[in-house]
Amino acid sequence: MATGKDRPLKRALTTRLLYFFILGDVLGAGVYVLIGRIAADSGGAVWVPLTVALALALLTAASYAELATKYPRSGGAAHYVTRAYGPFAGFLAGFSMLAAGVVSVAALARGFAGDYLAAFVSVPVGPVAVLFLAALALLNARGIRESTRANVAATVIEVGGLAIIVVLGAWLLLRGEGDPGRLTRLGTAEHGAAAAVLSGAVLAYYSFVGFETSVNVAEETRDPRRSYPRALFAALVTAGVVYVLVGVAASAAVPTSTLAGSSGPLLEVVRAAGGVPERLFSAIALVAVANGALLTGIMSSRLAYGMARDGLLPRALAAVLPGRRTPWVAIAVTTGLAALLALTGSVTTLASTLVLLLLVVFFMVNTALLALRRDPGEPGHFRAPTVLPVLGAASCVLLATRIEAAVWLRGLVVLGTGLVLGAVVAARRGTGRASGERATSG
Repeated sequence: MATGKDRPLKRALTTRLLYFFILGDVLGAGVYVLIGRIAADSGGAVWVPLTVALALALLTAASYAELATKYPRSGGAAHYVTRAYGPFAGFLAGFSMLAAGVVSVAALARGFAGDYLAAFVSVPVGPVAVLFLAALALLNARGIRESTRANVAATVIEVGGLAIIVVLGAWLLLRGEGDPGRLTRLGTAEHGAAAAVLSGAVLAYYSFVGFETSVNVAEETRDPRRSYPRALFAALVTAGVVYVLVGVAASAAVPTSTLAGSSGPLLEVVRAAGGVPERLFSAIALVAVANGALLTGIMSSRLAYGMARDGLLPRALAAVLPGRRTPWVAIAVTTGLAALLALTGSVTTLASTLVLLLLVVFFMVNTALLALRRDPGEPGHFRAPTVLPVLGAASCVLLATRIEAAVWLRGLVVLGTGLVLGAVVAARRGTGRASGERATSG
């Protein structure tokens, strides 16, 4: 069986496929439930925190664009941070990304097997979640091209569903049943306008998470220096425009209190407008959840593969299929862990730490870019203005201050585990270097 050292991954992604990969990951299942929560924190003008969140996401995206084109390898954040700060910090970054990815896949698997599927058929959640994950793993192992082509179709369905919401919102306004005045109401009884924007931006930022996973397929992109920045920024801006339009349509069409009190706020627009079966949105949500799980599963397996190739995880995880050249061991292990989490029922508790873990990673990536500026890397790579990673790191700190203490406690447990394991990896590497030096001296 070949390893990543002697058999590189296949370069199969075009700019278009990479664009849909990133867009499909950003336009995940979260958009179908987030609008209501943003409205509860910010008021009717939900488009304001959505726009602020897009701007903050673009800051860190600029750092990823430079690093992914400078070092086009699987491993992503772990590889960049290792180059900047050494294996200990690199392991912590990779471990945080890997933990967040596995937990996300498990949560999405339970979401797929839960209420959305129950709209069509009543089946046990656990077995369906396991079968769902197994099917995604097989598609992932078949090849990056097949996986991303499936993502293109799913992304079109997701965007189509959101377009329906925009059209229904406009139709309600034309019928004189909406209230466009809500779009200028910023603030709540508990928060003034500024605090409401910040609180809403924290929630809205969650909806843009996902772009960071694309760096793990930069090595499988045909021309990463040209394709990656174009696909990344185009996908984020597209997602931002879609989110703003959906937020405007939902807020104008449905009272803010109704949106804030609903677990399916976009269904409130469908109910208010009529003419579209509610089951249609259950089907669209299933596609969104499945697509998000597939893309996050790809990220997790490529991250594990890249960390193993860098010596941060067991080398067995770097094994690839000779024909398909996909990291089959990494796929099997990450899928198994996700299935275990999905079966335990504790995914909801762990999933609340996902964003905190990613903010830690984003802070490390932004600062790593500054530390690596003197390294030339690949010639002709994308270069972000220095102010962007500085602002990106500051935005991570700002958003982290808005995370609840209970979530911080759970996140610190995961980070503590990563710190212990990272110390072990660093110690082993130090021992290996010392042994090599003694052998050379002898």
